[in-house]
Amino acid sequence: MQRWEYSTVEWIWAAGELRITLPGRDEILRRGSYVEVVATLCELGKDCWEVAGKVAAGDWVYWTLKRPLE
Repeated sequence: MQRWEYSTVEWIWAAGELRITLPGRDEILRRGSYVEVVATLCELGKDCWEVAGKVAAGDWVYWTLKRPLE
């Protein structure tokens, strides 16, 4: 049975904010333009994170990411 760990990325584009939450680490706050969102998702993808789900409303997008536990 595959086991997973999860993280989140929250983007509030009107405020230009990105918030990244990874297991066992403090939240990471970044500027949040389209370019930074793509760079962040690419960076996380290099560490095997993949988008598992997303919700959005207004100027807000919230992604849940997962990767296999080793």
